Amino acid sequence: MLPVLKHAAAGEIRISELVSQLADDFQLTQEERGQTLPSSGQSVLYNRAQWAKTYLKQAGLLEPTKRAHFRISERGLGVLRSPPERIDITFLEQFAEFRAFRDRSKKNDDSDATVVVESAEVTSGASPEDVLTAAHQQIEAAFIGELIDRLLVGTPAFFEKAIIELLLAMGYGGSSKDAGRAIGQSGDNGVDGVIDQDPLGVDQIYIQAKRYAGDNIVGASAIRDFFGALSLKKAQKGIFVTTSSFSKSARDTAGQLGGRIVLIDGKQLGRLMVRYNVGCRDKYTLHVKDFDEDFFD
Repeated sequence: MLPVLKHAAAGEIRISELVSQLADDFQLTQEERGQTLPSSGQSVLYNRAQWAKTYLKQAGLLEPTKRAHFRISERGLGVLRSPPERIDITFLEQFAEFRAFRDRSKKNDDSDATVVVESAEVTSGASPEDVLTAAHQQIEAAFIGELIDRLLVGTPAFFEKAIIELLLAMGYGGSSKDAGRAIGQSGDNGVDGVIDQDPLGVDQIYIQAKRYAGDNIVGASAIRDFFGALSLKKAQKGIFVTTSSFSKSARDTAGQLGGRIVLIDGKQLGRLMVRYNVGCRDKYTLHVKDFDEDFFD
């Protein structure tokens, strides 16, 4: 991963440019450059570079700039001032953000079960199904991080629109595609969007959408302000969405309001976008076969 970090130190770069430079650095033949993954047809080099970028970003050594572009961070520059011989998983484990990413990759969102994956190695007791499950969880965790980055580098208007589309995809607003609209603008009284729960708009859900960096934690005061905005509009329900997270006091405040305000943080936002295919699509499918017992009867 060290070559990737060094190239990013030269200035803003995109992954396609990086792949070409790495191929030249390693003096790969045309045949080696053309090698693809059997599962997806993606270039092997592109896949490796993409994962290196993801790992470095999760460790805080790279940062996104605009769509499909990234650059080295201050932390990354600090690493290069006294560069290690190589950067691998063990090296990145010193950073709390990377350890948190690895924990998210290993945990199933619906249970407390964990699977063990160390790079390409799996514990000897793991079944092939465990390996597939672990790999899928790691891929999804990395993708969710990239998805949130895309939202962060977009415009506020785009972010509000994305949240509206997600909530409509989740079933809010019924069958009407026009049930939701962004209203975030000057004079919006602290509300960024609204969804009509019925054709006449008698029952409405108001939305607050905060496009914050991960270290900008939403506090209790923001929840109280949103509650005040709901009261001005005589609204009964609100959804507060952020790309970052909520403080304990913010969650406590929302809980004291009797469920009138639902909180969605960046982690949950990414999972919901993946679940409802908002801003993403299926890349490829692996088919695992089992016996058709009726055939053998």
